[in-house]
Amino acid sequence: MKSFFLQEMLEEEKTRWMRRVFQLARMGASAVAPNPMVGCVLVHPEKGLIGEGWHNAFGTAHAEVNAISSVQDPKLIPGSTAILNLEPCAHFGKTPPCAELLIEKKIGRVIISNPDPNPLVSGKGIALLEKAGIMVECGILEEEGRDLNRFFFLAQEKKRPFICLKWAQSADGFIAGEQGKQVWISSGQSRLLVHKMRAEHQAIMTGRNTLRMDNPLLNLRDWPGRQPVRVISDPQLSLSRELRIFQDRSAPVWILNDIRDGDEEHLRYFCLKDADNLSSLLSFLWKEGMHSLLVEGGNFLISRLMEAGLWDEVVLFQSPNNLGSGIPAPALPPEQHLKNQFFCDTDLVSRYSTFQ
Repeated sequence: MKSFFLQEMLEEEKTRWMRRVFQLARMGASAVAPNPMVGCVLVHPEKGLIGEGWHNAFGTAHAEVNAISSVQDPKLIPGSTAILNLEPCAHFGKTPPCAELLIEKKIGRVIISNPDPNPLVSGKGIALLEKAGIMVECGILEEEGRDLNRFFFLAQEKKRPFICLKWAQSADGFIAGEQGKQVWISSGQSRLLVHKMRAEHQAIMTGRNTLRMDNPLLNLRDWPGRQPVRVISDPQLSLSRELRIFQDRSAPVWILNDIRDGDEEHLRYFCLKDADNLSSLLSFLWKEGMHSLLVEGGNFLISRLMEAGLWDEVVLFQSPNNLGSGIPAPALPPEQHLKNQFFCDTDLVSRYSTFQ
């Protein structure tokens, strides 16, 4: 049997397999953080696809393990090719090293979209495979692979969470009515999409003014997945504890403040001594393992983050309806570039990014 066959495979075939890997990886979008999303397919020289899998949830088996476990005839594994979007791990964490598993199973070749930026892996998995005589090809759909795991890559590279700013605005550019009056701007389908976004982020935050005016829950209700940690900066602990976010126990609330530490049921107090300092706040979240932060703030908080250059993505929902007057929407900064656009029901959803 040939040790591997993809040296003869056309580039479009490699691309097709990698796109399938991305599909599998996304299956873990709401459960794997702070780990990256990873998918894996196993392709036999003659039989074609023999196994596939993905990383289901943090602390559980990795994609390579699940793909190998899915193979009905294990005798087909030696000499087959493993295709995955991220370099196999080479260290013991919650699970054993996947690079060693691929060596043990006598995989013939490994095709990867991205090297792993985690210093515990970062080239070590590839080196292990190559030392064992396994041929490794890296860089298939590399940009798409980075975008897929942008939360993970940025957190590793910048030592802070990936920051996504989200807001909805009317066709004439307002995010709320006069004097901050709450009005429904986006459609029901768009609000469902927002809950999907909440499921995919580890933490969610809004400003104190928005909490006082809108009294939101900021929890996950209309999409399956883990509840994001609700983060509040309240330096002097001045927010009323009658607000719904403090009364609701469906998800934890982290209250970053200048006064005290402590736990009260689902409420956790963290004394930062400078809770309104954005860089300190983000550094704290990163050290606590938060790799992604969804900001559903009002104009003030979002504008502060943009002015400080502390943002990586904007997801803007634009309604076709006019409000006529009210609170203006934040202005998009000049360094953004449009990543993609699509319609969600009647709303135009635009995704802007600074992440490369």
